[in-house]
Amino acid sequence: MKIIVDAMGGDNAPQAPVEGALRAKKELGVDIVLVGKESEIRRELGDRAGEVEIVPAEDMITMDEDPVSAVRNKKNSSMVVALRMLSSGEGDAVVSAGSTGALLTGATLIVKRINGIRRAAMAPVLPAGEHGVMLIDCGANAECTPEYLLQFACMGSFYAGKIMGCENPRVGLVSNGTEDSKGDELRHRTFELLKAAGDAGRINFVGNVEGTTVFSGAVDVAVTDGFTGNVLLKTAEGVIKFIMKSLKGVFYKSTVNKLAAAVLKKDLGEMKKSLDVNEVGGTALLGISKPVIKAHGSSDASSIFAAVRQAKVFAESGIIEDIKANIGFFRTGPDEGSKAE
Repeated sequence: MKIIVDAMGGDNAPQAPVEGALRAKKELGVDIVLVGKESEIRRELGDRAGEVEIVPAEDMITMDEDPVSAVRNKKNSSMVVALRMLSSGEGDAVVSAGSTGALLTGATLIVKRINGIRRAAMAPVLPAGEHGVMLIDCGANAECTPEYLLQFACMGSFYAGKIMGCENPRVGLVSNGTEDSKGDELRHRTFELLKAAGDAGRINFVGNVEGTTVFSGAVDVAVTDGFTGNVLLKTAEGVIKFIMKSLKGVFYKSTVNKLAAAVLKKDLGEMKKSLDVNEVGGTALLGISKPVIKAHGSSDASSIFAAVRQAKVFAESGIIEDIKANIGFFRTGPDEGSKAE
């Protein structure tokens, strides 16, 4: 198994990608390719330079650049070179903490979508329930059609079953109420498609779910458009930070509280870790023809390690083959192929 890592992506590059990749090679037994500015990568590697393959790419895509222009014009950027390597079969998966928009655009233009998939989707696993809850889409597609959401449900269901360990994954449609009649036109039309897929035994559709229900463990896959999903995700991240900050304030309020905090320190640490959306490692770009993992822009070495671990599991899972074999059941119009739009 060979994982290609964009060594220049993220706020802590190249230190975090290099350190995380080295740990992954040692603990996961994967081969690593580091793509980026060779001099900077070698400086971080030091006497460990012989442990990994280095592919030079002297350019990089910054977070504030237009994604399409950057991918098309910066052919020698670390992200584009990494994606070209994946496309040509020189590795099994790509991990990058770089620009989300550029990675999604590059994956679509270079690696291509699975034939028949209308749009690729970003699918983070939120820390909720026994196995976590996949939120699909969380920002790749602000405007969606019912068919997009039907395909998101299909891809999310396969991922939840094979990677998250969910038996017969429960798929819910995020809406403003649990009743079948709730939601706007997009939700109404999507509900009909998901119900039909559920009745046919293609997915385990459990109906509409509210934002509060998503985090109760009532579903394994929460399906929505990218705009709503991104708002839901950012709100969850903000609430988690608020709760942890509030708890810290409570425990520092008095001497007695400080003593209580000392007793609970280990448990509080485990609680904080369980609520950390970065512990999973990254977000899978589902619908792309080969595994691409988007790590958080602020990823440290531990997060990059987790993202490489996620990429390894993704590549070994056979999910992409499952989607290819079943996509015919999740289309409502003429095949658009895998072309970028």
